[in-house]
Amino acid sequence: MGYGHQRTAYPLRNLSPDGKVINANDYEGIPKSDRNLWEGTRKSYEFISNFKRIPLIGNFAFLALDTFQRILSFYPKRDLSKSNLAVKIIFSLVKRGWGRDLIEKLKNYNPPGLNLPVAQRKKEKPLPIITTFFTPAFMAAFLDYPGDVFCVICDADMTRAWVSDNPQKSKIKYLAPTGRVVERLKLYGIKEHNIFFTGYPLPMDIVGDEKMKILKEDLKYRILNLDPQKRYFQKYKDLIKKSLGNLPDKPDHPLTIMFSVGGAGAQKEIGAGILKSLAPKIKAGQLKVVLAVGIKETVKKYFLENIEILGLKSALKKNIAIVSGKDMANYFQNFNEALRKVDILWTKPSELSFYAALGLPIIISPTIGSQEDFNKRWLIKSGFGIPQENPDYTDQWLFDWLNQGYLAEAAMQGFVEGEKLGTLKIKKIISSIKK
Repeated sequence: MGYGHQRTAYPLRNLSPDGKVINANDYEGIPKSDRNLWEGTRKSYEFISNFKRIPLIGNFAFLALDTFQRILSFYPKRDLSKSNLAVKIIFSLVKRGWGRDLIEKLKNYNPPGLNLPVAQRKKEKPLPIITTFFTPAFMAAFLDYPGDVFCVICDADMTRAWVSDNPQKSKIKYLAPTGRVVERLKLYGIKEHNIFFTGYPLPMDIVGDEKMKILKEDLKYRILNLDPQKRYFQKYKDLIKKSLGNLPDKPDHPLTIMFSVGGAGAQKEIGAGILKSLAPKIKAGQLKVVLAVGIKETVKKYFLENIEILGLKSALKKNIAIVSGKDMANYFQNFNEALRKVDILWTKPSELSFYAALGLPIIISPTIGSQEDFNKRWLIKSGFGIPQENPDYTDQWLFDWLNQGYLAEAAMQGFVEGEKLGTLKIKKIISSIKK
């Protein structure tokens, strides 16, 4: 699974008795044929994502790939339940055995937290499967997994590929992050009793509990950095006080921008441009830049080389931080810890679009794929994000935005209007159905 699907699963890991996430493409004992199929798909996507940077031919190659995940226009509303080519290809592979080993293992799964005897386990209703990608959900449904199957949608809108070839008879229950996804599922033919509006599952170590004490405390300091001229505060101080309480006298950290690189390493050049433009302010200690690079050492090395070239090596750790990890789980943990002291999240509109609900204004870098086009549209319409200007002039337009209060407005809009408790809502739904 890629970053988007694994990041979505990470906050839900504690719903499992052993607190673990099983990767459908990389679990213990996976057949070589299954692994090769998953790996081939991933490598093809990453290659074309990076290849897209090449003028004309790159865009043409990516357009061909994107046809399989393209989201059709929502209007006019019409029946979109007919299966498409992507779904037919997936089901043809499942019928030939792809995923059979995984589902058989899940049917007999006995995590350490339960330790049920075999005889008793056969009498118990199997644990529900919660997947953040449609292919494992299709596998489970087609191969008659006896427990419930839940599928968490990772985008603000969704392609037909997320829904099986016979949606009216599908047992898959969908957990929707937005109202548009709910309506889209209905157009795709999913029965209403199999659709649950939950919001996106955000990390609870950033949110806190239902009262969101951790999130509110962090946002109080963030607003001070995002509104240096108090323009937003003067207009909306009543909203701020009602939502957060009284603000502190001063920030507890310098203005901090996080640039998040895509899983394939795409758009790392944008991060280099940000560093170059902001280098004088970084050296002067006026702000901090956090580079979230994932688990690829090549991407980390790329930024370290750029930091060296720009004469910023002395700023590492204090005014520049690189967030990485030895594996996905370690990376997400490090990412979440760093995010609490971040004021602005600069990213392509991936699943990180939903992090706007944490009171993080999103600076939107160019999209990669149809789903990100729709995520970008959702961010802009919701008032949660603003498309980037030229990264080479970040030192100019970014501070204009700050002084006008635009980013403070986006932060509060995301916090007030965004769904922040998706993880808890999903937990409640799973628990109620298990009973």
